[in-house]
Amino acid sequence: MSLSVRAVDRALAILLCFTPSDGGLTLTQIAERVEIHKSTAHRLLATLEAKRFVHRDKTTGLYRPGVQLVELASLVLRDMDLQHWAEPYLQSLATECGETVDLAALDGTDVVYLQVIDSPQRIKIAAAVGQRLPAHCTATGKAFLAHLPPTQVTAMLGTELRRFTKNTVASIPDLRRELQTIRQRGFAMSEQEFEPDINALAAPILDAHEFPVAVVAVVGPSFRLTRERMLALGPALRATTQAIAREAGLEALSRLLPTRGFVSDPQPRPERIP
Repeated sequence: MSLSVRAVDRALAILLCFTPSDGGLTLTQIAERVEIHKSTAHRLLATLEAKRFVHRDKTTGLYRPGVQLVELASLVLRDMDLQHWAEPYLQSLATECGETVDLAALDGTDVVYLQVIDSPQRIKIAAAVGQRLPAHCTATGKAFLAHLPPTQVTAMLGTELRRFTKNTVASIPDLRRELQTIRQRGFAMSEQEFEPDINALAAPILDAHEFPVAVVAVVGPSFRLTRERMLALGPALRATTQAIAREAGLEALSRLLPTRGFVSDPQPRPERIP
């Protein structure tokens, strides 16, 4: 094995040494798991950190998977036929809610619409496939961020958030508190945070490690999609994303995507939504 190929092999071994139960690994732990000298591990980790494949906490010195893996995961998702599996569920949800329903992926600090089912209402929110919106002030984006490790959220968003409306959550501490609420509730909400008069709720499609590979959102005018109505629609939205995950076989997909330290509770596959 040539020196260059050996370096690639060891770098990949470092990425694969992280497990769902790890809260972060020290340089010594990584060197021991990969069975290489600490100096070699340090050189490889420095390269991986520079390319954002790992992130080193400057306070604790612990290494964790980096944000570049999240971006690669979104590329993997686009090559999968998730949209095919999701479409009947999205159609059913749009009929039930009477609002626009969309499927999105995370790309850097933006969410990108992959599929849009228009509302049957005369007054509706129009979105386009391929449209990009910032993650921190949209329900879709916050549904992604709530299921990523805090260190990755910090690496993605930095220390300042752009304010788009008077309702935008523009403080990192406030956003972190909201992300905790989202994890507990199971879905995110946005009340006129990116644009006036537009509300949305969103829930993630999670793989076996509870990594968010995509997000489904319900979007509508704020006069119709009120906070009370969003809270009422939340369970139906969560049921939809869980059904899509089972239908698409995301336990298999999770083997291709980076783990994030969570373990899901397997459930029997339900009947397809009519």
